[in-house]
Amino acid sequence: MLKSVILIGGPQKGTRFRPLSFEVPKPLFPVAGVPMLQHHVEECAKVPNMKEILLIGFYQPNEELTRFMSSAQQEFKISIRYLQEYAALGTGGGIYHFRDQILSGGPEAFFIMNADVCSEFPLPEMLNFQKEHGESSSFVILGTTANRKQSMNYGCIVENQQTNEVLHYVEKPSTFVSDIINCGIYLFTPEIFQHIGAVFQQNQQDMLLDEQTNGNGWHRAEAIRLEQDIFTALAGQGKLYVYKTPAIWSQIKSAGSAIYASRLYLNQYHKTHPERLLGPNVSIGTGVTIGAGVRVRESIILHGATLQDHSCVLNCIVGWDSTIGKWARVEGTPSDPNPNDPYAKIDSETLFRDGELTPSITILGCNVTIPAEVIILNSIVLPYKDLNRSFKNQIIL
Repeated sequence: MLKSVILIGGPQKGTRFRPLSFEVPKPLFPVAGVPMLQHHVEECAKVPNMKEILLIGFYQPNEELTRFMSSAQQEFKISIRYLQEYAALGTGGGIYHFRDQILSGGPEAFFIMNADVCSEFPLPEMLNFQKEHGESSSFVILGTTANRKQSMNYGCIVENQQTNEVLHYVEKPSTFVSDIINCGIYLFTPEIFQHIGAVFQQNQQDMLLDEQTNGNGWHRAEAIRLEQDIFTALAGQGKLYVYKTPAIWSQIKSAGSAIYASRLYLNQYHKTHPERLLGPNVSIGTGVTIGAGVRVRESIILHGATLQDHSCVLNCIVGWDSTIGKWARVEGTPSDPNPNDPYAKIDSETLFRDGELTPSITILGCNVTIPAEVIILNSIVLPYKDLNRSFKNQIIL
């Protein structure tokens, strides 16, 4: 029996997703027409013997999350539960805190995956790989190849090329270590909790010592990071292996990366969901009104938006119930990886560079009104704004 755990984070995460994360938790933001999390759930539900999917995070239970879970349970015929952390406990702390729930029913293995990744989720391949590598209790990281420069923005894996054992693991190194990077998708056996438990006990001891010497040593012993605290220690011990995938993979950290992830998924839909396809990397929510002569590409148009006649929308996210007037042009700058480098990944761009707004996609929050015949370029417009003129490279508060 197998289980899956999806780490969904919480409200102080996803700040690079604002203003879109004001309206909906980031893991439920639509990518390629369905909530980000649905791609994970759909692939987990296809794995034979998968009994349950657990979502772990520190969002307060909310209507959107409850609605998503009940509709996904019905659609994919699998049990989905949400386990709420009392605080941000890190990628290892959250699963350790809920280890009894994960282990109930006696799964022989379970997947752990971050919500903010776009992937083909080669889960059956990871299971087969685990059977063929190391002991039955070995752990598997999904890896992919990045270019030398960008690899340093991720967890880097040095492997034994014959056995695929992880010999060395460094999270976001300051110099080049390896071009194999961690994809944030793992396959564990219950034995992982012994290793996380050892770190927890060490943290408790350090905390007590710290309190005795400094009097201010209170930090949560349960806050444990899989990457820095567990993988670094397990590397080279014959326990940790890397399965490298040549398939699509990207992080979804910012709104710009959501458009790129949308394109990756939409390309897959040619094989998996041709009925969902519309235009050149365009996903359109329910209740959207599109007038005559409208041009849209490389964009996400959310529920209830209106694009009036002859408007043009390029490299944008148009928020819920927003309106773009006739002959208006709303355009952003794509933050795509270098198309000439097969191993290039999307850069996690900063909002400002040299004191100016970094050119990126244009984002309209919910209920924004753009008048007729204006141009909005490389800008972020917060919710409930009625604009009356053109803007370029601005955050409109």
